[in-house]
Amino acid sequence: MGLLGLLLCWSLVSIVIANEAPPLGGFLTFTPKGKNSDGTIRVDFRYKKSYLYPESCLPTFSWGCHNGDCGTITTSEYGVMDPDPSGVSCQLEGVITRSLPSDEPFDLLDQGCCWTYNSEDLFSWNMIAHVDLGRRSDTGLPNKSPITTMPPQIRVPQNRPTTYNLLAHDPDGDNVRCRYGIKNNLECSTCKTVPGFTLDENACSLSFSGSSSSGVYVFELVLEDFPRQNTTLKYHDGTSTVKYPMSLDASDPLSKIPLQFLVRVGDAVPSFVLGEYIPKYITPTVHHGTFIRTSLGKEFSFPVSAVSTKSQIKDIEISGPLNIEKTFEYDTVTGVGKAMIRWTPTANDVGEDIPICFIAQTTAEYQSELRCIIVVVEESQSESDVECTDTTMTLYVSKSSIKGFNETNLRLNDPSCLVTTNGSHIIGSVSLNSCGTQVEETLDELIFKNKMTSFDQLQDVITREHQFEIQFICKFPKKSRLSASFEAQKSDYLFTEIPFGNFSYLFQFYDSSAFTKVINPNTYPVKVKLKNMIYMGISVQSSLSNIRLFVESCRATPHDNPNDPIYYDIITNGCTKDKTTKVYSGSLKEFQFGLQAFSFIGDYEQVYISCTVILCSAGDPKTRCAQGCTNTSSARRRRSLVSETQRHSISQGPLCLDRTSSGSPGSSLNLNILVITVVFIWPLSWLLGL
Repeated sequence: MGLLGLLLCWSLVSIVIANEAPPLGGFLTFTPKGKNSDGTIRVDFRYKKSYLYPESCLPTFSWGCHNGDCGTITTSEYGVMDPDPSGVSCQLEGVITRSLPSDEPFDLLDQGCCWTYNSEDLFSWNMIAHVDLGRRSDTGLPNKSPITTMPPQIRVPQNRPTTYNLLAHDPDGDNVRCRYGIKNNLECSTCKTVPGFTLDENACSLSFSGSSSSGVYVFELVLEDFPRQNTTLKYHDGTSTVKYPMSLDASDPLSKIPLQFLVRVGDAVPSFVLGEYIPKYITPTVHHGTFIRTSLGKEFSFPVSAVSTKSQIKDIEISGPLNIEKTFEYDTVTGVGKAMIRWTPTANDVGEDIPICFIAQTTAEYQSELRCIIVVVEESQSESDVECTDTTMTLYVSKSSIKGFNETNLRLNDPSCLVTTNGSHIIGSVSLNSCGTQVEETLDELIFKNKMTSFDQLQDVITREHQFEIQFICKFPKKSRLSASFEAQKSDYLFTEIPFGNFSYLFQFYDSSAFTKVINPNTYPVKVKLKNMIYMGISVQSSLSNIRLFVESCRATPHDNPNDPIYYDIITNGCTKDKTTKVYSGSLKEFQFGLQAFSFIGDYEQVYISCTVILCSAGDPKTRCAQGCTNTSSARRRRSLVSETQRHSISQGPLCLDRTSSGSPGSSLNLNILVITVVFIWPLSWLLGL
């Protein structure tokens, strides 16, 4: 259909649907929520639809029953997601609750007019969702659909090959397939594949070759979940059916949901270098696929930062749940755009995995990579609550449940790792490889354990019979990117530390004693030569000005474990122990040092450098930072909760000995960059005056 025909169709349709505006895409997911008091089944549906004009985001639910008994709508709630500051588009989310008389399968269908003008001349649109509430033999519960979300528009320069990792998470742990819709199944309008784009169905990734002409392209996809083993679904009427893994039967999924969106291919970008025209994420932005746990009524927040030095970042677009909030600011000097995203779960969110996606965009319409996280919402616990990320674990204990104890007589497995408080809760926040955290391995999971215990302040040791002890555990499936040896490049370490607020430690390697060029992390593991200098820098990034970084200890270990029984001390109690180590002058927020590669590296396949760091209020003579080098350990010294943080262990590496060729000092070291981010959720105005 040509442009003239399309405009004529628009005119005809406008007579029938006067206020209908061109959609930019949409999708629908569902979560069973148990039984109502009358015996009917409650299912919550979340749907989003993006429109070209903000005034089109009206609270309407256009999904109708296509097949089976779809029950009745009992409640509905609507809201507009993150309004576009330029007023070009909008995204509407609706949360709809249905009451169903039975658990048998049914289909919901959404049809209408019209796609916004596009290069493929697609006109009407179809979306269908298949719901099956049979009780699964593996979980004992009804099936949950895959979850997804997507910003209103994706933009890509016509000359830049790009891959988008679409969010396709399944709360039941099923395999998810992303495929193009089939017209005969009412899954799409014309169901065209798009030239220049490749869809990886198993990885749910969409790759652009960088060879298409400019234009607007429509993607009409379907997400399906398949069990990992043969699974029986049983229904209330006594019947049952068996669902098979995708490798055995790819035609009969547990459920299917639509995902439809637009990709705008724009003009060529002058440079492919991230951080110039194309925005580049910088610390402390969370990585794609991160899981974060929270609970009912508890505010959840995370920062997103991106830099673009040759094109101004105008916004960081987000797509998430109802009531999500965002603040954004742009620094014209550094070219950095920063957003803080906040959300507080409500009763409707309990028991769900909530997706949040974000993408940075410049005034020249260049976009960063698409990143998404999953927020797991649990019931609020009166006594304790545990948050797990892929790098940290945090325990919250209500003060009202442990009367007689407070932050001064509680600590974690490692006696030097103390706790903090936010007023109502005691908080213990640790990384997965520090503070005495123990790791266990099963066939399917990695299990991390720590505990909060009371201790005798007079003797400063754990009592023989604990008056108070809470163990907290985080479990991760091995299919995730965690590994027992922690060798994968690490994402941000998220802590809750009071009262220093949001800050991050950055551990980097440099190519010379000038500390001006950071080594590019391209190869792994890193090969070094004996007696060549290794230059390292540790810095803290914080909005607070009156703070001071102190590196208390550094050691080399054959594993990424600061408590490894095999080690070589480089710095101890703030004093250099290795005779080749040289400390260079720097600001209060950085610590720069160098040393010669030592023979210890040659005795083990891999070696890590681990350091213990503390952040203090500058100018306070009573802090550990002010004491500097001491002859005795200060591990048992009671720290000031106001003037200094607890010790945090950070590591870098691994290193290995290059036995094949000679080198010279300053030869290239290719290492990972480790960032530890400490997140604070309470006001800091009283501290800013320090």
